[in-house]
Amino acid sequence: MGSPHKSQFFSPLDYPSDDEGSMARRGRPGSPAPPPPPDNDDLLSEILLRLPPAPSSLPRASLVCNHWRRLVTNPAFVRRFRAHHRRRAPLLGFFAEEPRFGFTPTLKPPDRVPRGRFSLHLDDDDEWRILSCRHGLLLLHSKRQLQVLVWDPVTGDQCRIAVPPSFHTSDGTIVNNGALLRAAGGVHGGSQSSTFHFQVVILGTGQEYRSFVCVYSSENGVWHDPISIAGPLNSVSPIPGTFLGSSLYWYLLGASHAILEFDLDRQYLAVIDMPLEVMPTSFWLIPADGCVLGFLHQSYEYDVVYLWKRGRDGDGLAGWVREKTIDLSDLLPLSAKDVWYLTIFGFAEDDKVLLIRTPDRIFTIQVESMKFVQFKMHYADSSICYPFSSVYTAGMGLGDEDEHEGAELLLNA
Repeated sequence: MGSPHKSQFFSPLDYPSDDEGSMARRGRPGSPAPPPPPDNDDLLSEILLRLPPAPSSLPRASLVCNHWRRLVTNPAFVRRFRAHHRRRAPLLGFFAEEPRFGFTPTLKPPDRVPRGRFSLHLDDDDEWRILSCRHGLLLLHSKRQLQVLVWDPVTGDQCRIAVPPSFHTSDGTIVNNGALLRAAGGVHGGSQSSTFHFQVVILGTGQEYRSFVCVYSSENGVWHDPISIAGPLNSVSPIPGTFLGSSLYWYLLGASHAILEFDLDRQYLAVIDMPLEVMPTSFWLIPADGCVLGFLHQSYEYDVVYLWKRGRDGDGLAGWVREKTIDLSDLLPLSAKDVWYLTIFGFAEDDKVLLIRTPDRIFTIQVESMKFVQFKMHYADSSICYPFSSVYTAGMGLGDEDEHEGAELLLNA
């Protein structure tokens, strides 16, 4: 018997010649030839459509060759790219009311959006306040103008809508909070990049401790009839609500604290009690564990944040469970002064990112991985921020300013 290792060694004669190899390959059944590289524009567009939705993706692709640049700068392709990634859009930064609707970018180069890229200029901007930011859209409200404004910062599209008469008072409107939802599909075909459908939900409080909501649909351009419910409240918190499943949730202020739920599909309101042991301060309603309602609560010690989630006890009754304790002093590089000024500044519900503010810095914390990023905070005289997630494609035919910004992104790569 030969050596068991003999088969591991080969001489050049053991390898077939080029002609023999070619003959063997030609004669081998069931071995299809490798596919040629795609040269069909439709197929290549489908491949490019699946590039990551980072702001630098399409500018980078446009540098490969003139053919690719022609495809990715086509306005119809850009609209498809945004619509395809809209539900998985990256967190670009956040808006705050002071300075007026100022945008602060949070991504690092080459994906960092220029600070002045998203700006809103209104002749009566001192009369407007932000109510909601979701699905790449902002909702603003003017008490004096009796209007709400829907704004797409990426495209610049705006839509002003008169508030329904049921919300009017002698001093203006009684809109306490609201929400904005982009319709599924988001952007439709055609030559107009501004075609988008959305729903606006406004929430107010009236006499006899009643809260009521009203829904506007851009598809038919009308407000539905208001829906009301009695509850243990004096008002609705200005802190942004959260969207979970088919329901919107807001925090209620009053003698006792509770949560208001509005089911969009079934068109009804309900009040959810909160844990008695939790003091009614610094609440942020969030999605927890997928489709489970939760909230963040900052302790009186400032440097501890508790994550609670909705659950069921041993008898199957709905209740609340403290899920996680986040010790900010252990997690973040904080000074003694920072601890006294720690504030929950916002929450990005799609990314599950918590924003914490100190006197001169912002920390973004991913609550599942507990990874954080810090950056210097420019002037912002606001207690609430509105995280902004969207598909931004710098330099993709949106104008000369965008062409310059696309080049700036790549220079920073």
